[in-house]
Amino acid sequence: MFQAFDSPGKPVGRANWMALLARAPLGLLESALHEHAAGPARWLRAPETGLMMVQGRVGGTGERFHLGEVSVTRCALRVGVGADAVDAAYAAVGVAYVLGRSHRHAQLAALADALLQDPAQQPALDAGLLEPIRCHLRRAQAARQARAASTKVDFFTVAREGGADSAQDAQDAQQ
Repeated sequence: MFQAFDSPGKPVGRANWMALLARAPLGLLESALHEHAAGPARWLRAPETGLMMVQGRVGGTGERFHLGEVSVTRCALRVGVGADAVDAAYAAVGVAYVLGRSHRHAQLAALADALLQDPAQQPALDAGLLEPIRCHLRRAQAARQARAASTKVDFFTVAREGGADSAQDAQDAQQ
């Protein structure tokens, strides 16, 4: 589920923050962007939901096969950033593609994408929006790993223990 660009220490680029915004919980987006949500924005593409074909690979490296379809919501908007919000030279375009049917999630992700393109707002949004999303995703991944680890069976240990008993039985039989 986590991509190669999720690794810590890399600079925050647009692909990185768009991936984070697409997987962010709606509550985190709402709380971090509540003062920006009422700002001037013009829809280039209103939120719309459609289907996208998902492919998989056998073993992660084999031939591709069609796994199925997933719902995806997308939108695009133009937000005025900088000193003059009316001037098109200062406008940024934000886009978002999110899994599911949440129009609000797509709207907020597109708004955050547009705002993050402004170098003056990027450090504050990175600290107030992206870092809490990263923390949430790290906690969710750790919880998934802990759940998976609780069901892990170590067959090597079982085989080794089984082998030790039969070797002891063989020695006892020889004496």
